[in-house]
Amino acid sequence: MTTPKEDTNTSRVLQGLENSSSSVRLQAVLAVGTAPDPRFIDKLIERCAIEPDFYVRDMLTWALTRHSSSMTVPKLIDELRSERAQARSQALHTLSKIGDRRAWPAITRALLTDADDEVARSAWRAAVVLAPEGEESELAGVLATQLGRGERETQLSLSRALIALGKVIMPTLRAAMTNRDPRVRQHAIATERLLRNPDAGFEYAIEEAKRVSVLGTAGQEG
Repeated sequence: MTTPKEDTNTSRVLQGLENSSSSVRLQAVLAVGTAPDPRFIDKLIERCAIEPDFYVRDMLTWALTRHSSSMTVPKLIDELRSERAQARSQALHTLSKIGDRRAWPAITRALLTDADDEVARSAWRAAVVLAPEGEESELAGVLATQLGRGERETQLSLSRALIALGKVIMPTLRAAMTNRDPRVRQHAIATERLLRNPDAGFEYAIEEAKRVSVLGTAGQEG
């Protein structure tokens, strides 16, 4: 049973989460995360789907990680079926931060190949974190279907996800290096370069990959 004072505090926090000022919303989320209360979980998740400010969204994720995963994970999994791209993306991001592998079955091929780049990128990161041992090769195969996709930021996200899986990705990358699509070939070569030399930088790796792809020398090195 809550006291009138607790009800007042709850009401104030809920109003803060809806405030037009991002700084007020940020403070409200900080308060929830500092003193976790299961009554706020639904509201935090609901806010994730519509919050326009990046820093507030990041704080929403932090606040959710402060609550019991047994309560947050099932609700976040439900959000993965939302028609709203931001709801799916933020739920995936939060699941990756929570790191509870019970969420792994919810990271579907549909999410990993989602038409929305932000959703797909969040899915890639979450999959790498949540994949159980032994699932790496199959995951690498699905991720490889996205090689050549999008602009530099999206491509770098995919390369990082693949590299995080380790050397298990090499057979998949080598196959992609002979793909008919030059964007796929170049992205695969650049990812392999980054795997071998993480300090090279993605832009350098891409430029080198273009040269290698044109010269047809991808299979002659290493």
